[in-house]
Amino acid sequence: MKKALLKGFLDMLPLNLAVIPWGVLCGSLAIQNGFTAVETQLMSLLVFAGSAQLVAIELISQHTPLMTILFTTFIISSRHFLYGLSIRHKVIAQPLHWRLPISFVLTDELFAFSHHPKAYQTKTRLIYALSAGFSFYICWNLWTFLGIVAGSLLPDLTNMGLDFAIATTFIALVIPGIKSWPIFVTVCSAGAAATWFKALGFELWLVGAALLGMSAGYGCERLIKKYKAVSCSQLSS
Repeated sequence: MKKALLKGFLDMLPLNLAVIPWGVLCGSLAIQNGFTAVETQLMSLLVFAGSAQLVAIELISQHTPLMTILFTTFIISSRHFLYGLSIRHKVIAQPLHWRLPISFVLTDELFAFSHHPKAYQTKTRLIYALSAGFSFYICWNLWTFLGIVAGSLLPDLTNMGLDFAIATTFIALVIPGIKSWPIFVTVCSAGAAATWFKALGFELWLVGAALLGMSAGYGCERLIKKYKAVSCSQLSS
């Protein structure tokens, strides 16, 4: 058990450190947009969703209608629904007292650790996952607190390029997962589409890029399977 706890913490440590600029930006941005320190910290404690928090802070500060805020954050966070579906078959046999905390800390970072065939299958692996997930949760709240302090004492931090930490974190998560042509096509298509849609000012650029990327990857996979089937039939004949 102790080994699983330590390994979960150590494996997540690089990502815990990588999101320092992201957490600091989130905390300072909220303070500079009129949030109190308590409100800012509670957002990280209860919401625990970096990208959704940043977008919500911007929208709330601009007095955006509530339904727009809810819809936008729902779209941004909808990927977590897919994460849950993806690992459902691994955790469905586990008791509810294991599944609930796993679902709470199932971030992009923890999902990147979930591809092992035996993930969540034993008590040791569940402890490992919870250690990794909650260490990220604790660090995220610590970095938010640093951002609160920095936002109260220092001038505007949004001009320091801290938001680039968001991009670098997701790059670090995505690149190791590119292990086949369909995934490569998905990543490239989504990236190109996101850049294009964003330049055009398309409001749902993230959703559109995701759908286009998944469609391109699915099409590539179908072509590869079709090619393999044709090759096998030619060899057998």
